[in-house]
Amino acid sequence: MTLASRRHWVFDMDGTLTLAVHDFPAIRRALDIPENADILGHLASLPEQESRAKHAWLLEHERELAGISRPAPGAVALVRQLRDQGCELGILTRNARELAWVTLRAIGLDDCFTPAEVLGRDEAKPKPDPDGLYRLAALWSAAPERLVMVGDGVHDLDAGRRAGAYTVLVNRAEGHDPRSTPPWPELVDLEVRDCAALAAALRHSSG
Repeated sequence: MTLASRRHWVFDMDGTLTLAVHDFPAIRRALDIPENADILGHLASLPEQESRAKHAWLLEHERELAGISRPAPGAVALVRQLRDQGCELGILTRNARELAWVTLRAIGLDDCFTPAEVLGRDEAKPKPDPDGLYRLAALWSAAPERLVMVGDGVHDLDAGRRAGAYTVLVNRAEGHDPRSTPPWPELVDLEVRDCAALAAALRHSSG
């Protein structure tokens, strides 16, 4: 199955369609979360009252960042290219869905997705759980292995691999050697520099 023949595309949001702005070490320090611990997983393990308070802080912090989001290189053109080709498009983010819409409006892509196609941490189990991909596959009446999961982080790619989807890594840290092995080779089917390079790969694949 060629890249261009794939019709069901799922994107991570922050760092994939937008320039990465989250300072995760600072968030962990502010919320007293151990270094390298999964933020959402840690919050879920706390007593209810503490978890609720820290989730509220996180939501407000994310809200501040969502409104000033800027598109990643080539992201807007890629999404519109796929939409114009009639592809199904989805968002799967570990952020809140309401903030995903704020971000999509900020980067000018809110007209490319329907409400049902934007899943946040409350609509599906957070990545790396593949739940969100299964939900989008069911929405589109497609087998999960026909989906493409595009992301910049291990959670995105792990979720894609667990679902059996085709996985694409974009926007790896600036300055890396593009010929080097991806950081998680067992999770990556394709690595490209950014969304502009992915759009070019699509055009090349279509012949």
